[in-house]
Amino acid sequence: MTAPASSTTPLMSERRVSLIGALLVAIGPVSMAIYTPAMTELVQAFGVSPSSVKMTLTLYFGGFALAQLVAGPLSDALGRRPIIIAFMGIYCAASLLALVAPDIETLMTARFLQGVGASAGVAISRALVRDLFKGEESSRIMNLIGIILALGPALAPSIGGALLGLFGWRSTFVVMLAMGLGIISVAIFALRETVTPDRSRLNIRKLAGTYVMLLGHRHFMATALVMSGALGALYAQATFLPFILMDRVGLSPAQFGLGMLMQSGFFFASSLAVRYLMARTSAYNLVAPGLGFILLGSLGTLSLTLGALSFLHVMIPVAIYAVGIAFIMPAMSTAALAPFGREAGAAASMLGFLQMGSGLLIGSLGALMGDTVQAMALLIPLMGLTACIAYLVYRSHPHLAEPEPRAVMPAPRG
Repeated sequence: MTAPASSTTPLMSERRVSLIGALLVAIGPVSMAIYTPAMTELVQAFGVSPSSVKMTLTLYFGGFALAQLVAGPLSDALGRRPIIIAFMGIYCAASLLALVAPDIETLMTARFLQGVGASAGVAISRALVRDLFKGEESSRIMNLIGIILALGPALAPSIGGALLGLFGWRSTFVVMLAMGLGIISVAIFALRETVTPDRSRLNIRKLAGTYVMLLGHRHFMATALVMSGALGALYAQATFLPFILMDRVGLSPAQFGLGMLMQSGFFFASSLAVRYLMARTSAYNLVAPGLGFILLGSLGTLSLTLGALSFLHVMIPVAIYAVGIAFIMPAMSTAALAPFGREAGAAASMLGFLQMGSGLLIGSLGALMGDTVQAMALLIPLMGLTACIAYLVYRSHPHLAEPEPRAVMPAPRG
């Protein structure tokens, strides 16, 4: 049950929800991106194989994906604020464990627990938006979250590369610990509760029934698979790009961190363009062009099997794909959750699980293939194709949840 609020004045403004939502969403990708420059050094530091170091990222994804299925429903039953604080507490404890890890097994455990802690951010941020806003307001907030979200992963690899050169790989976990403590402070002092806690909803059978309902809901699954094929590719690429760009192209960790600005920079610029366009047309009208960019990026990625590798050969398709993600995210995030009020937390959790889970699945399949370049060239285009097919299914019944919002026009003066 949503917390009572005035019909004209929500509990929190669009700006506050956007900023808090962006912080919550960003903790997951930033914790991944700031760590990736150190992956090749960890092979030397612990004297292990690259596969073992890749497993630290895979376990992070696994914890992140699975725990979302718990975090969202817990926030429905116990409130958004206490669950954010509790999960960020797990994240901080895991960051401290990673900081002092004496071996790769301890680091694997810490990274898994970090993923568990960070998972609440994605699920609860979307639920907060769904609690307070609908339609174009929701799409605007999702877009602003995307803009702010782009800044974190854009800067994180560069920061990670610089920290690695100056202080060593353990320093990245000091930064993560500080981020976790910062989000706990924001939750305590700036976040207002948006639901009325209802402990009767802590019912595993009912929760399982809700998830079964979501998995069988054609509208939800169509929109969720659009998001999974698009946004999930970012997580899959994170398992491929460090080893392609550093081992095969020959970049140093610092150069890799700077190079990743190309992906995040294009996403950031495109999110700004989307915000401009949304003032003139519906966010839903931007999805088809976005999928066009994703198809173009997929074709470019497929070409990695042809000719010699170079930085631009790898990253131009990645950047184009990121443009497409910025175009589809506001409308599809809103559409996916639109039918679900009371189950907003569970729906947001399942949406996040499918996105992260798709990245985990593709990354794991890529590890089994052995050749990282071939894996990325074949599997990322498959994700783009999945997003396009799912969108065609969605378009066959586009109004199942709510009428697609029209562009918001300025109110007449008078």
